[in-house]
Amino acid sequence: MTPPPEVLHAEQTMELVARARSGDESAVSVLVERFRPLLERWAHGRVPASARGLVDTVDLVQDSMISVYKRLDHIEVQRPGAFWLYLRETLRNRLSNALRDSGRRPQGSPIDTAFPDQQLSDGTREALIDYEKALPLLKEDDRAAIVLRVEFGLSHQEVATALGLASPDAARVKAARALARLAEHMGGKAE
Repeated sequence: MTPPPEVLHAEQTMELVARARSGDESAVSVLVERFRPLLERWAHGRVPASARGLVDTVDLVQDSMISVYKRLDHIEVQRPGAFWLYLRETLRNRLSNALRDSGRRPQGSPIDTAFPDQQLSDGTREALIDYEKALPLLKEDDRAAIVLRVEFGLSHQEVATALGLASPDAARVKAARALARLAEHMGGKAE
């Protein structure tokens, strides 16, 4: 997956958020254009099959973005990656709500088998659920290191740049320690 634009243009994203807070509609449009496709890719396949008739990925992304933009005055965007993490966490919460609400859906509803999450083994699906539950328990900089390194596949140099660390080695250590803390929260299930 391509790194989020916030990582590549952190100062510009922080400036766009500030302009959007002051009512600049063009800044809001640029933020939506940048982050909507990334959120859609991140969420693809994560909507539970049982919830797909109720809501789809595009709807969840749109709902998440509207929620974030309504709360722009309350969001702190002081570090590279902070805005992306906030958007991602908001979407993750919407996905959790969809999962919870899908339990209220009448039994016997058809399930669309064309989505990739149904291709996951039970162990992989369980690990993904454990990961998603454990990630918010970490400090923001640990979450950022993991998301940038694992989900976006950034190099240690790119992580160091995005997080303002002194060197690629500092990013390597940061990511390794963050992953160890994540594994603790997952009950030692991560490797």
